[in-house]
Amino acid sequence: MALLKVDQVVHPGMDQPALDHVSFSLSKSAKLAIVGETGSGKTTLLKVIGGILDAQSGAVYLNNQKIKGPSEQLLPGHPEIGYISQHFELRNHYKVEEELEAANKLSAEEFDVIVEVCRIRPLLKRNTKALSGGERQRIVLAKVLLTKPTLLLLDEPFSNMDFFHKRIMKQVLEEVYLTLGTTTVLVTHDATDIFTWASEVLVLRSGKIIQQGKPQDIYYHPVSEYVAGLFGDYCILPSPVNKRPILFRPEQLKISSAAVGAWKGSVYSVKFAGGYFLIEVLLDIDKRAIVMHPHGRFRQGEIVYITINEDIGWYV
Repeated sequence: MALLKVDQVVHPGMDQPALDHVSFSLSKSAKLAIVGETGSGKTTLLKVIGGILDAQSGAVYLNNQKIKGPSEQLLPGHPEIGYISQHFELRNHYKVEEELEAANKLSAEEFDVIVEVCRIRPLLKRNTKALSGGERQRIVLAKVLLTKPTLLLLDEPFSNMDFFHKRIMKQVLEEVYLTLGTTTVLVTHDATDIFTWASEVLVLRSGKIIQQGKPQDIYYHPVSEYVAGLFGDYCILPSPVNKRPILFRPEQLKISSAAVGAWKGSVYSVKFAGGYFLIEVLLDIDKRAIVMHPHGRFRQGEIVYITINEDIGWYV
């Protein structure tokens, strides 16, 4: 039985991006990432799931019980759903431990587990005003987890974070799953943030689900160039056999010194990408290819040949 069921949800738009008959279900302990461009309806969907916004039609169910919207109850939200928005707040002039104790519904032992999982023990005596953005985010997460939510909703948890704090937050979310098994739905505009975390991905565009599946399946088999672009660099080359367009990721192409069975081109740019280089090649067929390569010893204008493996490409 699905823990969460979203059934034909429609939102008219206006102050929030529209949703157009969105339906999906989620099993217990799943890790779902919702991705899409700005304005695609990601945050709107998250708010409808959390009972923060009303749906015009359709419904959302948690454990087969309909989630009520704000027009159906005095206070918006759901007691079993922990929702953290992009604009989370902590009270000023309070110590972190005071902020957490006010929200705590767990035993002392369970409280300690949350503190450890969220990596906030050194912060407990600090004033909430003396925290960095990444530290505040982890405190807010701990505060929500102390209410023992059945479902955790996170809206852009990695936004406005430097690399150091983003890495810590990703590790914390993985530990939340491994330690607590909390079913989580995460919204992000940067799909590359969720490769190592999500068990499933849902792609939105203009309020509609256009693809859903495992991260690796969507990365290598996107249904469109829109989806392909959300997940990183790619190029589309015509099949030498039937001229049908095939999508390749940079790691699926090779630079060869032989012309047989390869595309000829000239090096346009060489960019260091951390542990590897991205070589952009202008092909003679009026196409550009981006190739992942272990070194960057290529000169601009140098003639090279691109080898493709049609077995691993994806027809689009």
